[in-house]
Amino acid sequence: MNLDNNLIFFFSALGAFNSLVLSLYFLFFCKPINNSNYFLGLLLAALSIRVWKSLFFYYNPDLSKNYLQIGLSACFLIGPFLYFYIKSKTTAYKQYSTSLVFQISLLILLIFGVGLLYPYTTNVKLWTTHFYTVINYQWLAYIVVSAFLLKSAFKKITNKKEKLNYDDVWMLSVFFGVFIIWIAYYTANYTSYILGAFSFTFAFYLSGLLLFYKRKKDFITSEKKEKYSAIQLQKDEVQQIVNKIKFAFKEEELYKNPNLTLPILAKKINIRPQLLSQVLNNDLNKSFTQFINEYRIEEAKQLLKSKTNLKIEVIAEQSGFNSKSTFYTAFKKVTNTTPTKYTKN
Repeated sequence: MNLDNNLIFFFSALGAFNSLVLSLYFLFFCKPINNSNYFLGLLLAALSIRVWKSLFFYYNPDLSKNYLQIGLSACFLIGPFLYFYIKSKTTAYKQYSTSLVFQISLLILLIFGVGLLYPYTTNVKLWTTHFYTVINYQWLAYIVVSAFLLKSAFKKITNKKEKLNYDDVWMLSVFFGVFIIWIAYYTANYTSYILGAFSFTFAFYLSGLLLFYKRKKDFITSEKKEKYSAIQLQKDEVQQIVNKIKFAFKEEELYKNPNLTLPILAKKINIRPQLLSQVLNNDLNKSFTQFINEYRIEEAKQLLKSKTNLKIEVIAEQSGFNSKSTFYTAFKKVTNTTPTKYTKN
């Protein structure tokens, strides 16, 4: 390759390589462990495979048909993983788990079924015409559906009174990055096939810059000012955060941890402590302690009903209280009675 081709290959491969490394980070090392990180990692992996296939095929047209089939199969997963990522960021898991399992199972069956019945090696024309068209429009369909999930973030862009939070910038960066890459590949017949790889590197680093700028801007904003006035949340955004809390409490019973603090809970559900404090205080009109104690008291009430042989100290401990006196005070505040009277009644 001459110097120009070397530069083209370098800049095209740069984004794909970094994306592959980042996908491994989100899949295996990123904390906290949650569905959105997994789907983002899978999305980056699928994009990387698609771009590497494009690069190798551009410089080696005689590339094995098996690699071409792998690249197009990965392309078939980009749109779904984009949708699953945004869905997991905007919706409680229980509300989409059945649909998610069905779609992933169907996609896997389609990829392996079609790959075995119609391998690229013996069906080149079918893959380069019909299959390629289906993959592109399926990708676009998932982009359109993902856009509907981001309608609240799009409203913030046009509304000067509302500001995008860090999660909004994350999701919009990923969404527009994938959309730019789709346009580049879709128009490759009129431009150049290598433009898809170039656009991926461009979108990858542009997203990184936007996220760095947003994080830096949030960091220099005073915490006190941000806590109650800088962020105006819509009802659906508040409900999303509340759903995340409920899911964490139901699945992991975090409220039973007597050392649970607001920053620990915020980290667990992947939002900023200031945002969690705002939702609890401004939108739910409850302090963090009051909110947690309500869950603990409900647990204590169930134990008082079902395990009458347990001592009050044990029930207090199993409900998440670190002392008997704290348990008595919280119980009476929530139920207007004592644990003993509650058991008798």
